[in-house]
Amino acid sequence: MAGPSDKARFYLEQSATELNELERKNIFTRDEISSIAKKRSDFEHIINARGSHPADYLRYIEFEKNVDALRRKRIKRLGVRYKGAGQRTIYFLYNRATRKFSGDLTLWMQYIDFARKDKAYKKLNDIFTAVARLHPTKPEIWVHAAHYFMDTQADITNARSYMQRGLRFCKNSEYLWLEYAKLETIYVGKIAGRRKILGLDVDHSERPTEDQGDVDMIALPQVTAEDINPSLKQDDGVDEVALHNLASAPVLTGAIPLAVFDSAMKQFQSKARVAEKFFAMFAEFEQLACIPHILQHVLEYLQQTSPQSVEAAICEFRMQLCGRNPADPEFPPALADGLALISTATQQHPGHVAQLSEIAVRELLSLQRLSAETDAAVQTVLSKTLRKYTRALDEGSGDKVADLARSLRQEGRRRDSEALIRSSMKRFGANEELQRLYSALDS
Repeated sequence: MAGPSDKARFYLEQSATELNELERKNIFTRDEISSIAKKRSDFEHIINARGSHPADYLRYIEFEKNVDALRRKRIKRLGVRYKGAGQRTIYFLYNRATRKFSGDLTLWMQYIDFARKDKAYKKLNDIFTAVARLHPTKPEIWVHAAHYFMDTQADITNARSYMQRGLRFCKNSEYLWLEYAKLETIYVGKIAGRRKILGLDVDHSERPTEDQGDVDMIALPQVTAEDINPSLKQDDGVDEVALHNLASAPVLTGAIPLAVFDSAMKQFQSKARVAEKFFAMFAEFEQLACIPHILQHVLEYLQQTSPQSVEAAICEFRMQLCGRNPADPEFPPALADGLALISTATQQHPGHVAQLSEIAVRELLSLQRLSAETDAAVQTVLSKTLRKYTRALDEGSGDKVADLARSLRQEGRRRDSEALIRSSMKRFGANEELQRLYSALDS
């Protein structure tokens, strides 16, 4: 068996021709070539020795990335023609690293990220296939692969396939079920957006779904992505006939996300907590025409299976205010009904006051932002109620308010986070974290 030095020499010899070519074309000087060769020798001896770690490979890869970036700049500045190893060296190192440390997910994720940025689509297909075989019980692998095919290649067929296969291995993963429903909802949004751009918006109705296919797979409506051209991001023309046909297809009515939800509820034995997570996820897409129908379905399910649960109360409150515009005449009575619901819920569930108050604060912050130019009375009600539930959320030093402000910022709701910080300073001004957040507002 070859020792570490023999292995290092073998790999170093493979790069000798490339280094000689770089020197011959004056892309690198002799001293630079010697420095590169020495660094490679050091790295090769480290990674081929016993006791090496994934971090050793990552340092080696980072060095090669820097060499490749410098090489590209030199070639462009000098105007020389050169076809060397390029990024093949980096891929080769990632491949060696993942073979040796196949159980290190961080290494795999960095490999995927590098190939994705390099737009090496064929290589990515191979990487996802390999990592999914090695780590079938890791939900994040299946989600990452599905989002890659959906976001980069607009390929819902492959994305859906990865999600379905992932659920065979990770059927108890709430995260994977939620991400699958989210993927299908995003797909509905993409089709609806494309139809709107093309002026093809027409009324559509639901069609009954049929069970078919593998018994281990989720039964989806008959008309899905396979029935149309899924390449929504391509510019090679649009199949308008197919888009017109979708007017009456379940794909636009939200039947597929609902099929995922119903299957998840069977898997999780109708847990109200899981259903509430689905409701919150679907509510993020309130601009879609089918979302009210989906949310109503989830709410009715909760009311049938867990009518007295705090989750049912939360969803009923959010449903009352979902999609409401503070400028509409119907908003004041809807707001009053919503506030009555949340008030009743806090009385019925005294052990969940903080949870209910956080939900109320989140909703009220959104409504307050939208009501900037509406009736002064509505603004006054929103401000007073926001202060009320902020106090109910945090009766202590203000740590929970600071945590919520940070969460809102991380979710991309910067304006809501700032509004919460400003409105809380009078009561929780002594909180150090809130002081820091407040000081950073104007920076």
